Amino acid sequence: MNNKFQNKKTDKVRMGPMTFSSDKPKNFKETIKKLGSYLKYYRLSIVIVILFAFGSTAFSIVGPKLLGDATTKIFEGLMSKISNINNGIDFTYIGKILIILTILYIISAIFSFVQGLIMANISQKITYSIRRDISLKINKIPLKYYDKQTYGDILSRVTNDVDTLGQTLSQSLSETISSITLIIGVIIMMLSISVKMTLIALIVIPISIFLLMFIVKKSQKYFKDNQEYLGDVNGYIEEMYGAHNIVKSFNKETKSLSDFNEINDKLYNANWKANFFSGMMMPTMNFIGNLGYVIISIMGGWYVIQKEIKVGDVLAFIQYVRLYMQPLRQGASITTSLQGAVAAAERIFEFLEENNEVKDKDKAITLDKVKGEVIFKNVSFGYDEKTIINNFNIEIKPGQKVAIVGPTGAGKTTIVKLLMRFYDVNNGSILIDNHDIRDLKRDNLRSIIGMVLQDTWLFNGTIMDNIRYGNLKATDEEVIKAAAAAHVDHFIHTIPDGYNHTINEETDNISQGEKQLLTIARAFLANPKILILDEATSSVDTRTEVLIQKAMEKLMNNRTSFIIAHRLSTIKNADIILVLNNGDIVEQGNHEELLEKNGFYASLYKSQFED
Repeated sequence: MNNKFQNKKTDKVRMGPMTFSSDKPKNFKETIKKLGSYLKYYRLSIVIVILFAFGSTAFSIVGPKLLGDATTKIFEGLMSKISNINNGIDFTYIGKILIILTILYIISAIFSFVQGLIMANISQKITYSIRRDISLKINKIPLKYYDKQTYGDILSRVTNDVDTLGQTLSQSLSETISSITLIIGVIIMMLSISVKMTLIALIVIPISIFLLMFIVKKSQKYFKDNQEYLGDVNGYIEEMYGAHNIVKSFNKETKSLSDFNEINDKLYNANWKANFFSGMMMPTMNFIGNLGYVIISIMGGWYVIQKEIKVGDVLAFIQYVRLYMQPLRQGASITTSLQGAVAAAERIFEFLEENNEVKDKDKAITLDKVKGEVIFKNVSFGYDEKTIINNFNIEIKPGQKVAIVGPTGAGKTTIVKLLMRFYDVNNGSILIDNHDIRDLKRDNLRSIIGMVLQDTWLFNGTIMDNIRYGNLKATDEEVIKAAAAAHVDHFIHTIPDGYNHTINEETDNISQGEKQLLTIARAFLANPKILILDEATSSVDTRTEVLIQKAMEKLMNNRTSFIIAHRLSTIKNADIILVLNNGDIVEQGNHEELLEKNGFYASLYKSQFED
């Protein structure tokens, strides 16, 4: 059940969620630079944030100095009273200081609130832009990319990684600006009190930076691993939940739990190591800070005795040292958040920088009137240097029904992917009405080709909307007509709300055959000139199969059709049957001709009816 985590290729067209995993080395500076490309659009807002952060900090750092003056005034008053020099403490002066402090702190709080509001707005806009870019990128990346990736990781990038980045921008970036402003302001105030004591206090900076850099270097790898393993866990949970019935029916609960525990253990190991190293930051900074307090207190007391500074100035200086150590302590938690955010951003940018589909040619053409002639001329193709299709040649006339049969891995679905330009041929060419499909606009090519897949795909929405997906401009009457042509109109009228019934793919009690008829109705509405039917009756009951066969026969009328089938009884009426084995056409002809040859097709056919 965990084949997605083994990065195996599949010959099926995936229509579900898309995922990605990365093993690129981290590049901290380059990731920050790329993130800066999003921030540059908000330079004015960031300047305003910086100004408000500066204002908020400036008003708050004046407080300790004023409190020091008040303390000095109280100390001098007490000393004078003891000496009977005057009446004691000047409470009027102290009252004025308290009023000034209250006003300053209120203004500081307002500035801080406005700064946080603007920063939250910036972070949400950046998050919106990144999600939009990911959404656009998903439609630009070639399908071969998704064939190699696991499901949960893309979802993790769109949700977990983007959320992590958004939260960090909203909180940590604002805290970083405030911290830098606070450090600068506090140093200025400390210098105004005592240059000698300031130099002593500043000794802790290089020690703090050295220890922080050491811890960051050790922990960054684990933060990156943590984000990647989180994507793996999400993907596995999604896979197991989607296939829960199969897991239970095969009694594989123990195996499923074992596989989950293996992936979860990797996440646990990366997570605790990342948190262990990041958890060392705060105790380390506290130790350095406390050491600084001891030194400053001793030196301050000595300078007061020497009458170099006042008592209140010592109190103010200790408060400034506390304020000065605060951003250094915050730096530990900010660094932790930034590490997680950079790891998340790196994974996002890795996805955004994946190669896009080959662009349409500058002079790409659009086919308006399509006859439906299809020619494969000397086509060769392979995945990762492993050849699947070898010098494939076939000329299909407009309106012909072409069945493609062969054992698993013979290249049946690969031919369809090449026709749809999900992949480009390595050699040779594919022509539609004598036009190389590489000369056509890709959206035009796919608009003239309709697909009905083995894996039915219906989204959460009404039946009407699901059918209309084939042609978004279709009227309700046209949708109902398409449903009638697909022999599904009667079924729709038997369920609550009819065409307005809301489908929920996870819980809706609609059979596989009924879903298949709905996808055929969608194809009717799209009205393609070329049709691809990929194992469309592989998993339905006999009665529903009859309905599907009737619907498909009507759908294939006057359309060039490619039918991929394992059940050979469903392709007896095909004009041409191509028998593939190991990428080569080993036989071709109609049903009767191939049985008369008593070759590879005959052996396949007889093997299905031996019993």
